[in-house]
Amino acid sequence: MSIFLNKNSKIIVQGITGGEGTKHTARMLAAGSNIVGGVNARKAGTTVTHTDKNGNSVELPVYGTVAEAIEATGADVSVAFVPPAFTKDAAIEAIDAGIGLLVIITEGVPVKDTAELWAYAGKTGNKTRIIGPNCPGIITPDESLAGITPANITGSGPIGLVSKSGTLTYQMMYELREIGISTAIGIGGDPIIGTTHIDALAAFEADPDTKAIVMIGEIGGDAEERAAEYIKQHVTKPVVGYVAGFTAPEGKTMGHAGAIVSGSAGTAAAKQEALEAAGVRVGKTPTEAANIMKEIIKDL
Repeated sequence: MSIFLNKNSKIIVQGITGGEGTKHTARMLAAGSNIVGGVNARKAGTTVTHTDKNGNSVELPVYGTVAEAIEATGADVSVAFVPPAFTKDAAIEAIDAGIGLLVIITEGVPVKDTAELWAYAGKTGNKTRIIGPNCPGIITPDESLAGITPANITGSGPIGLVSKSGTLTYQMMYELREIGISTAIGIGGDPIIGTTHIDALAAFEADPDTKAIVMIGEIGGDAEERAAEYIKQHVTKPVVGYVAGFTAPEGKTMGHAGAIVSGSAGTAAAKQEALEAAGVRVGKTPTEAANIMKEIIKDL
């Protein structure tokens, strides 16, 4: 089992002919993802050639629009490697086409654009789940990758992972490689994002093969506090937390656009307190959080 992505997911790549799209299409195919085509209006009707995980040559068609790609291939997932200035239009195109899952990798998308595309998704009934922007995407190890997460860090297992940080996602996957991950989602660290910690927590709670959850947050905003309240009321599975930024100076934006602290609001200590009050064990370092999870899994 997994959440949001599995071996049957049919993936298209918006921006498949660009530099990042080309590189990561190859990596997704090598991870076993079922990529069925791509989108670039200027290259419609052409093909791109890659190699799948078995070393076989794969010729992928390039379509002019997401709607055409869905009609031709039955795609239900799109991964967008589109420059920031064009990301909103690409996302709205995918939403209008009815894609089930849209993973926006792009960094530097204007917050106004993200707010508008998120509002647009809501107006059209929230039929498209959005992950990102500014994120590594989602991976169900040994099944499928939609994004840029390295696929060789870990195999499948009983731990669900949701994280604001891409690099901390990778580190936690590595720390827990002997146990394995059901699905890992990097939700992104921008002030406005699609899928949230709470969305992932709800899905992991409902997934019978996810036995425990790791939640990685960071300073800034109140997402972790809201997640803590949700955990207290709705999550029965063990949750281990880590909050990046215990040593961050006040008033500084640290790494992500959303990671800024004002006074006591959004501090790592405040987030830790909220999580622990909800019964979440919080590690002071990623390794400590991983070790806590290893203890928990032994007893399950």
